[in-house]
Amino acid sequence: MREQSISRRMVVAGGGIAAALGAAALGLTLPRWLRRHYAPTPYDDLLDRLVDRDAAVRVGQAVRESVHTLDDKKIARELRQRFEERSLPEVMDADTAEGRISEAGGWVMPESLAELCALSAG
Repeated sequence: MREQSISRRMVVAGGGIAAALGAAALGLTLPRWLRRHYAPTPYDDLLDRLVDRDAAVRVGQAVRESVHTLDDKKIARELRQRFEERSLPEVMDADTAEGRISEAGGWVMPESLAELCALSAG
């Protein structure tokens, strides 16, 4: 029976592939580890769509000041329906096309974004 030998080239190639896969996995998970973590809310599935949640909180505070009574559960239910199989940019484009625009604190934005910001500040 002939003994199989592993060449140095095969070891280097295998190690290179393993390193590339490890770097890719780290690249996919590292941003999640580095970003700021927030206390859990019932709306995290919606708030995860926001790129900068801290900025959204500031805008959301202005939204909450301009609209004194907000029903967070109703807003979340409506947003979940709007986001069904659509991204935030697609929903904002639809809001703009349908004339659903909000103004708060000098910011003019699509209604869905204003509501997301309000939820983040809630």
